[in-house]
Amino acid sequence: MGYLTQMLGLTVQNFVSAATGMAVLVALVRGLARREANTIGNFWVDMTRSTLYILLPLALILALALVSQGVVQTFDGARTVTLVEPQALTADDGTTTTISEQTIPLGPAASQVAIKQLGSNGGGFYNVNSAHPLENPTPLSNLLQVLGIILLPAAFCLTFGRMVGHMRQGWAVFAAMTLILVPLLAVTVGAEQAGTPQLSAAGANLMASDTQPGGNMEGKEARFGIVNSALWAVITTATSNGAVNSMHDSFTPLGGFAPMWLMQLGEVVFGGIGSGLYGLLVFVIITVFVAGLMVGRAPEYLGKKVEVYEMKMASLAILLPTVVVLGCTALAVALPEGRGALYEAGVAYTSIYNPGAHGFSEVLYAFSSMANNNGSAFAGLGANNPFYNMLGAVAMWIARFGPMVLVLAIGGSMARKKAAQPGPGTLPTHTPLFVVLLIGVVLIVGALSFIPALALGPFVEQLLMVQ
Repeated sequence: MGYLTQMLGLTVQNFVSAATGMAVLVALVRGLARREANTIGNFWVDMTRSTLYILLPLALILALALVSQGVVQTFDGARTVTLVEPQALTADDGTTTTISEQTIPLGPAASQVAIKQLGSNGGGFYNVNSAHPLENPTPLSNLLQVLGIILLPAAFCLTFGRMVGHMRQGWAVFAAMTLILVPLLAVTVGAEQAGTPQLSAAGANLMASDTQPGGNMEGKEARFGIVNSALWAVITTATSNGAVNSMHDSFTPLGGFAPMWLMQLGEVVFGGIGSGLYGLLVFVIITVFVAGLMVGRAPEYLGKKVEVYEMKMASLAILLPTVVVLGCTALAVALPEGRGALYEAGVAYTSIYNPGAHGFSEVLYAFSSMANNNGSAFAGLGANNPFYNMLGAVAMWIARFGPMVLVLAIGGSMARKKAAQPGPGTLPTHTPLFVVLLIGVVLIVGALSFIPALALGPFVEQLLMVQ
């Protein structure tokens, strides 16, 4: 794309999409905080304030910090440079060509990288995203970008506490998110550091030392190593970012399972800008209802009764992305169009390059990413064809915008309710007990929805790998 297209098209959308999620979240929180109100705010006011007062200043600061680390920011065209060590390339017919020059692409990258991370968008300036040395050149730039991914989703937990006038409510949802994230991070780091039996059998040293990282380094940048690559993979899928600094398709089966499952949970573990917290608040409503059934009391949240209407909207908001992911995956593996057994302009194309369990994981990951507002991929899937383009667009439209409408419906309904003072039988929703209950509901819903599909992909692939 041209520089003008990148700046006016993609970069502007990076701001607007993040501001939209923030506006929906604030509308829901107003609905929980207001008493007997008929409105939950003005979308255009919220979007403008989000862009001008939060996103633009933070993006300016992060862009300048990234430029200081060597991320390019220029309107100059690509540069052709002479290689220090010319390379000889031998063709299939035996002829040899010496390559002595390389074309280096430039452009206004830092300004787009800053908002791609802060706005939880993830679309990189270069094709390999933040694995590219001109988009993420140093360990410090890597740290700044990871921090940019999770900064606003984490901060919104405290914003929620302030808006409802009870900071411990904000800390409770923050604790729930963190307690889900950390064990899954440990799974990914452990699986990647352990490597695979096949690498060991081939003579690779899988033990980390001062001279080499050990483990599974396939698809990872040497300047980042295993831990930073695994941390990024978990953070980018726990949020709805989707930027990568390593190739997730090259992860071990269990190493790839954790990022995939974080998306399938609905990206409520910090999640996107606004969308992560309003997704978790939907789970909070479900948890309050379940707890009410357990003690035989009408469920309440922040002094307001959770009734039939809110439960219907919350249930639909949780089920809609799940149905889309599993339904689209089933269509893709069942139809010849999804498997790639088609001809386009007389030329055959393949979609699932890796047969068996890993190929299924690639398809499942693709639709989990599309439906849950992520964008990362198991890139072994050839998805740039009419079938995946059309089905993926429908999946994104239904699973991303549908929950927004349902969340706004919950906010409007809750805003009209009266608030009652908490009594002796009221379930406190800011205690460690409630945090544990909330985590249990999130994991159980995710397990019941996706474990059967995951068993056909990463789990069986792990079992096959260790035989």
